[in-house]
Amino acid sequence: MAIDLAFVGAAGGETEQRWTAKDTLLYAVAVGAGHGDPSTELEFTTENSAVGHRVLPSFICVAARSVLPVGFSVDMTRMLHADMHFELLGDIPADGHVRSTMRIDGIYDKGSGALIATTTDVVDFESGKLLARLGSGMFVRGEGGFGGQRGPTDGWASPEREPDSILTYETLPEQALIYRLTGDRNPLHSDPEFAVKAGFPAPILHGMATYGFTARALLHAVADSDPSCFGSMYGRFTKPVQLGETLEVQVWKTADGALFRTMDSSGDVVIDRGRMSLRSAR
Repeated sequence: MAIDLAFVGAAGGETEQRWTAKDTLLYAVAVGAGHGDPSTELEFTTENSAVGHRVLPSFICVAARSVLPVGFSVDMTRMLHADMHFELLGDIPADGHVRSTMRIDGIYDKGSGALIATTTDVVDFESGKLLARLGSGMFVRGEGGFGGQRGPTDGWASPEREPDSILTYETLPEQALIYRLTGDRNPLHSDPEFAVKAGFPAPILHGMATYGFTARALLHAVADSDPSCFGSMYGRFTKPVQLGETLEVQVWKTADGALFRTMDSSGDVVIDRGRMSLRSAR
């Protein structure tokens, strides 16, 4: 069944979410904080250390939940996460309570499939202030060719110079088993039989886990490890990551943040066309 273009501009239902320090600590470990040397990044992995507990900026991507508009239906077995963006307008509290609302911004014809672009506003429940805005692109295989617009392009290009920073992180063979506890229980990342049926030889790492590792790298390389300086991040998912894979994040600093991409150990790009901005000049 073809995707109904009449839903462009439609909003989903409002959802309410709460989280505690336990959730933010788990997320930090799930995206590699403290791996290899537990004495590092204690501000993200502990709540009772002298450094004080802080929250990784990309946690907002799992903390805020949203629902599609009533009546909008797609075949979830053919859907892939194509890209992700978030913008922070304030610090994420260790214990939080928010309301989230999604809207469909566009449905684009990519030939072999359709790209559904959404935005989710995340509002602090008590104050009513906008805390963050999330953007996501979902690619639905087999739903293209309807003659629609292809969608905007951003003109991203790799700088013609060596990266200013290269950060390398090893993922664990059990990384997906840890990350799934943050909320994404898709068996593609844990069940070998399901993974084979989906066309993979074994379970793969969550794309959003790779995204979280990359956000950690940007926090340390560009924002001086200070979450209050982290403004926004965008990346396009280009290749699945195998469990136990080594990730290399290449960072080119810009006047207001950085351009980046994430590679696997074979040299293939797994997150491309990356942009990151700072919330305040350093």
